[in-house]
Amino acid sequence: MATRHQARRAVIGLLYAYDLGNDGIKKYSEEILESDKIRNKQREFSLRLFEKTIENLSYIDEEIIKHLDSWDYKEIGKVEKAILRLGTYEILIEKTQRPIIINEAVELAKELADEKSPKFINGVLDAVGKPINSSEG
Repeated sequence: MATRHQARRAVIGLLYAYDLGNDGIKKYSEEILESDKIRNKQREFSLRLFEKTIENLSYIDEEIIKHLDSWDYKEIGKVEKAILRLGTYEILIEKTQRPIIINEAVELAKELADEKSPKFINGVLDAVGKPINSSEG
């Protein structure tokens, strides 16, 4: 049985394909998940994450952009963007505990992106959902 980590990795692939302009990826998401052996509850979990992230994409992107400091959103790699989008969705909308999501996103970045990505993703997701001038730390 697939783990939540494997399910999230599959969602990153779906979000990546969607970001490349493959709007039709939704139609094939079930087949893609099956090929990745994401089944039963993990499939439901993956489909919900993918569909709800897409549904809330404008809001999610706005939230990410608020925390980019000197980065240009258009310059962020598509894999990193997919990881940030999923993480932001889970933190802000699913209300999954921030440390769990940040850890998961960093692990996904280590597997799927370049060596600088984990630190970048950690910093952005740590800021997501916190008040902009928060003294939290």
